[in-house]
Amino acid sequence: MQRDTLPKALLHSVEQFGDKPALLVKKDKEYKPISYAELGRRVYAFARALDTLGVARGDRVAILAENCPEWAITDWATISLGAITVPIYPTLTAPQVQEILCDSEPKVLVVSDKRQLRKVQEALKGSGLNVHLIAIEPDGVGNTPTFEQMLNQPGELTEALFRERVQAVQPDDVLTFIYTSGTTGEPKGAMLTHHNLITNIEAVLEIIEWKPDDLFLSFLPLSHVFERMGGHFLPIYAGLTIAYAESLFTLANDMQTVKPTLMLGVPRFYASVKDRILGSVRDLPPLRQKLFYRTLELGKIHSQCLREGRSVPFMVSLQYALLDKLVAHKIRERVGGKLRYFVSGGAALPKDVAEFFHAFGILIVEGYGLTETSPVLTVNPPRAPRFGSVGKAIRGVELRIAEDGEILARGPNIMKGYYKKPEATAQAIDPDGWFHTGDIGHMDKDGYLYITDRKKDIIVLANGKNVAPQPIENLLKQSELIQEAVVFGDAMSAPVALIVPDMERLKAFAREQELDTSTPKALLESDTIQKRFRQEIEQVNRELADFQRVKGFRLIDTAFTIESGELTPTLKVKRRVVAQKYAHLLQELAR
Repeated sequence: MQRDTLPKALLHSVEQFGDKPALLVKKDKEYKPISYAELGRRVYAFARALDTLGVARGDRVAILAENCPEWAITDWATISLGAITVPIYPTLTAPQVQEILCDSEPKVLVVSDKRQLRKVQEALKGSGLNVHLIAIEPDGVGNTPTFEQMLNQPGELTEALFRERVQAVQPDDVLTFIYTSGTTGEPKGAMLTHHNLITNIEAVLEIIEWKPDDLFLSFLPLSHVFERMGGHFLPIYAGLTIAYAESLFTLANDMQTVKPTLMLGVPRFYASVKDRILGSVRDLPPLRQKLFYRTLELGKIHSQCLREGRSVPFMVSLQYALLDKLVAHKIRERVGGKLRYFVSGGAALPKDVAEFFHAFGILIVEGYGLTETSPVLTVNPPRAPRFGSVGKAIRGVELRIAEDGEILARGPNIMKGYYKKPEATAQAIDPDGWFHTGDIGHMDKDGYLYITDRKKDIIVLANGKNVAPQPIENLLKQSELIQEAVVFGDAMSAPVALIVPDMERLKAFAREQELDTSTPKALLESDTIQKRFRQEIEQVNRELADFQRVKGFRLIDTAFTIESGELTPTLKVKRRVVAQKYAHLLQELAR
């Protein structure tokens, strides 16, 4: 069977892999399998249910739910009918959900539970939309039909007719609208086709060495194109197994239980794992601490030699082999013990984080892309990664650096356009087919791409100097005391920073100094703490040009979260929201 659309790819895998586990889901504290054959049966059954609700080619089916098998089944069933899936982040507010629903006008909306159902009911008030609601969890959903009820509902769509619908789907058909976060205005629905995603999947599979027994642990939201392509469509296309993490809170235990070989994450996740490891090392006896840091030191040398294709010095190799068994092996066990690759996307991965993990034998494969590019544009080749870069263009993708430093991309994975927004589409994709990423970067002589900042985030100082804030923020966040840093400076004499401290580390430091820790405000305003952070900033400033140096800062006593609006669902900082929320602090710094 030709796999030129995703529904055909699913049917191929169902026929090819039959009893092999396609999905693993945690129930009653135990992971239980759903085979490829069973997945195929459930996808057909839910497609039959959607057909009874009148879902036809080109209609929209929205999903507002956390990662689970029902999410996957809804997606596969929708696109098998030639319809279009509209994923919605479960962390969005009712007004944000309303914007997406009013723009996409879905015929059916699948929600996870009564909390999301209440949100949807609020969002639908006064919208004029007529949407069939289905709830995954049955508790407290009233008259709303449940997912299980819909699976068991009879209909006129026979299996033969279902296969005909699958065969009727064309490569250039749109299979999803993925809405941008809307941090700079109203959300836009990127229209991605089967061809966009299939070519992206096939190109990535050529770079990463996959094995038949590979197991993905899925925890990033399926609403995001990175997880949707890399942790949802790709594994099923390749006949691999996906396990769903129960939650972020159980992720460490889930890794121990499932023992994944592959896992997708965002830089903030990897940085937090690194910080937790370093935090636990501080509690070790001095000798074990010394062994850990010696392993880290030798591991970085070992890593650099491997990445540069050089022989590892004999004594380094000998010592590292011994310390690998004593120390590095235990670090790998913390992530399940079988991990071959972490994969990073969604934002720039700090170089020091990549070096840290690889020193213990864990490679983070970093790539780069956007929602509008389905999403992958570049991947760091596992056999020759260059930390600090996002790798080389995948097959079929052309990259070009514009005169102003913006990265332009062209290829079969570029979206069809933004739904109902021809002007925005024309701004994003020029007449020659080049997609304007909005990112600033450069390529080295070997074709490795380096991202330096977002074009719209470039700071213009009062003296006209341009400053890229992201590299400065990454340097600041290397401090163990700094959880988040956001650099501003438009029309100011010099860059300034708003800093969210790592409160646990800071409190430990404060106790050593016998400071008042009764309230975060009192702690952050103390002269000792202010002096400590000035020292951290001065250390960073030594690595910067004069015009880049941070001249002022303010400490914020509240962590950035998705719920409070400062972070996107993929944990990127919303600069505009932070600037608005802390405008009074920026005004103080501008004086």
